[in-house]
Amino acid sequence: MSARDTRQRILTVAREAFGRGGYEATSVRSIAARAGVDQALVHRYFGTKQQLFLASLELPVDPEVVLAPVVSAPRDRLGETFIRTLLNLWDSDAEPIVLSVVRTLSASPEGAELVKGFLLHLALVHLGPRVDDPEGSAPARLSLVASQTMGLLMVRKVVRLEPLASMPVEDVVALVAPTLQHYMTGELASSAGAPRPPDHA
Repeated sequence: MSARDTRQRILTVAREAFGRGGYEATSVRSIAARAGVDQALVHRYFGTKQQLFLASLELPVDPEVVLAPVVSAPRDRLGETFIRTLLNLWDSDAEPIVLSVVRTLSASPEGAELVKGFLLHLALVHLGPRVDDPEGSAPARLSLVASQTMGLLMVRKVVRLEPLASMPVEDVVALVAPTLQHYMTGELASSAGAPRPPDHA
């Protein structure tokens, strides 16, 4: 088997394994065993587990690079910077591949696991420390951000519901950014964020 065939086999096995078991429960060791190769070979081809996961999704961009401006944005402009960055990506030359990946990943339970792993461990993971106030509220905040952005992607680019489908980017930013900003930094219901300490009379 050629190196190219071996690499593709690892990717195929990795995609199936991540889809079946989720990101956290799937180890590089188990992927190597299923692919019939040494674990060191997997690391040589793909680097870290995160890089292997990203490669298995066949995304045209690296989320860490795309979202770098968001991670470094002023805290009071996180929502605006985040949604503008995504909209510009969706409207770029990468759009057909992004949409193909979204359709593929959302077509089955295994695909749903891949979407969840992508959101939690690649796309949003670096935002966690920026929005974890009060401490422990980041998971709820990021879940809300994911629901808003995935819904927007589906309506704007897959369903293509007008007028949202053809609305200029800056108009969408103006409408959506305040909601995302609230999810990221605003006050959440006590049941959605970190537990609040009891009041003392």
